[in-house]
Amino acid sequence: MLKAFPGIEVIGESDTIRGAVELIQTERPDVIFLDIQLAGENGFDLLEKVSGDSQVIFVTAYDEYAIRAFEVNATDYLLKPVDPERLKVSIERITGNKANPQSPKRSYEYTDLIYVKLNNSSSKFIRLNSVIAIVSVGNYSRLLTSDSKTYIVLKTLKQWEEELPQKHFIRIHRSSIINLEYIQKVERHSGNGHRVQMQYMAGTIEVSRNSASKLKSLNNIHKSR
Repeated sequence: MLKAFPGIEVIGESDTIRGAVELIQTERPDVIFLDIQLAGENGFDLLEKVSGDSQVIFVTAYDEYAIRAFEVNATDYLLKPVDPERLKVSIERITGNKANPQSPKRSYEYTDLIYVKLNNSSSKFIRLNSVIAIVSVGNYSRLLTSDSKTYIVLKTLKQWEEELPQKHFIRIHRSSIINLEYIQKVERHSGNGHRVQMQYMAGTIEVSRNSASKLKSLNNIHKSR
């Protein structure tokens, strides 16, 4: 799959920790694509045996290692089977980081696992496509997910708006962003006002007048797919 990217040259492969350490020490790669399971060994052990500034992208069938991967400063975390478009995003991240270390924070892909720091100093990975709505709580935000869970995150709505994929998320009010995939219905109220009913959520979310027409058109596009 990496052959599709002219800027990437594969300079070695290994299915053991020992072989990988030797290759890394000899070749000094810019990027290491690292599996978790390596012939009975653990990919994390490799990182304790090598030094340098190689970026690390984990490639694994197991999502339960994601938090640990980012604790060791992994650049990305790909789940098998690897989707070519998702791999393209990873390549863009590493080439972008190399070309300009001060580049703006990347945007999320809809299928990403997102790493959220919670207000109780703990961290968790959740799937972005499970987020139904994000509601402002001052400098924090409240994430509501399709499994009926809520997470309070130290991130403003403006920050989320800059990072979320615009094809799927829209800010409908100064205090809320919603996922278009989970819209159940949009209804009128109080004359020209609108509210949106979301799947897996009780109650409704108010839509600002400026966002109402845009929401209707985007919602129709999603319904036609």
